[in-house]
Amino acid sequence: MEIVIRPGDITRETVDAIVNAANSTLLGGGGVDGAIHRAGGPNILAECRNLRDTTLPDGLPAGDAVATTAGDLLARWVIHTVGPVHSTREDRSETLVSCYRASLRVAKDLGAESVAFPAISAGVYGWPMDDAARIAVQTIRDTAAEVEETIRTVVLVPFGDEAEAAFRRWLS
Repeated sequence: MEIVIRPGDITRETVDAIVNAANSTLLGGGGVDGAIHRAGGPNILAECRNLRDTTLPDGLPAGDAVATTAGDLLARWVIHTVGPVHSTREDRSETLVSCYRASLRVAKDLGAESVAFPAISAGVYGWPMDDAARIAVQTIRDTAAEVEETIRTVVLVPFGDEAEAAFRRWLS
C-alpha cells in the first residue's frame, strides 16, 4: 500500500472514498465535516438522516465508521468516522486508532482502492497535531496488511503548514 501526502482540500480529492471527521449526529458541522457536506450536496445529508432514522438512532459512536454516497464529490463514497475529543485527563488514543482502522475496514468492504483521510480529531476536537499525525500514520501502516489486497493508496490530506509538517515527519 502506498501512503502519500497531498495537502489541501479533501473535498477535491479524486479517490474512491473520502473519510469525514464527522460528529456523532452525522448531520454536518464545522471544519472537514461541514466542507464535505457543503461540497457533496444534499444526497450525503439525506443518507445520513436515513442512517439516523434506521440503524443509528443514537448517532455514530466515537471510533466507529459508516459509509454513504459522496454526492457531488469526485469520490464514490464518504466514510464518516467520529474522532474523540482530546483530553489531558483521559487517554483516548485507542478511540482515535479505531477511527482509522474502522474507516480502512469500511473502505475495504466497499472495494475502494484509494482512500483520503483528514487529520481526525486535530481540529475543533483539540488533538495535538503531531500526535494526531503519529497515530494516523502508525495505524494506517499497522492496518495495511489487513486491507492492502483491496486498498492500494491512502492519501493523507493535511490542512495547513503545521499539519503538513507533522504528517511528513511521521511518514518519513
